[in-house]
Amino acid sequence: MRLLVVEDEPDLNRLLKKRLEEAHYSVDACLSGTDALDYLRGAEYDALVLDVMLPGISGLEVLRRLRGAGNGTPVLLLTARDGIEDRVTGLDAGADDYLVKPFAFDELLARLRVLLRRAGGHTSDVLSVADLVVDCTARTVQRGGVPVALSAREFDILEYLIRNKGMVLSRDKISRHVWNYDYEGGSNVVDVYIRYLRKKLDEGHTPRLIHTVRGAGYVLREEV
Repeated sequence: MRLLVVEDEPDLNRLLKKRLEEAHYSVDACLSGTDALDYLRGAEYDALVLDVMLPGISGLEVLRRLRGAGNGTPVLLLTARDGIEDRVTGLDAGADDYLVKPFAFDELLARLRVLLRRAGGHTSDVLSVADLVVDCTARTVQRGGVPVALSAREFDILEYLIRNKGMVLSRDKISRHVWNYDYEGGSNVVDVYIRYLRKKLDEGHTPRLIHTVRGAGYVLREEV
């Protein structure tokens, strides 16, 4: 899942990016509201971690512009101000959640998981299609009750597919949600990883779950 972190304190910005990447998120990070708007115009994100107090364009103004453009990306606001009025202002501007500094990183992760579940219409981080079961928190996979070992990137792609099961996802959409701006891989990298996933998840199993939609992309679904 791809996140954008907008935090003007350089040390905290670097720490958040590092810790979120260690938690297996793909992360872009910037230090200002102006840069945040540029990132948001150029890519799609699964969630946004947004500091309220930013130089130039504030976090609240970034949020208002985002919602004004019809962008419903889940937003977790970060702020050092914990007054009720401040929280109400942020929520009324379109934030999905609010976290007061200083905060425990485990709480940040938990709140992000809630936002991502809510955005996908899920009630749990354990998702399934037919006899495929994916635990997005524990990062484990089973097919027919048998554990399947995946690489970190294979899991990232599978998680994106199963969170959007039944939806056809283009190669470009998959790559933009799984890799960040720093990635410089080849144009066929998604096809390569889809082959890996098919070999591990579909070979020897019925029904096949990963399907190619010619000219459009890939979809994870159970076909009757």
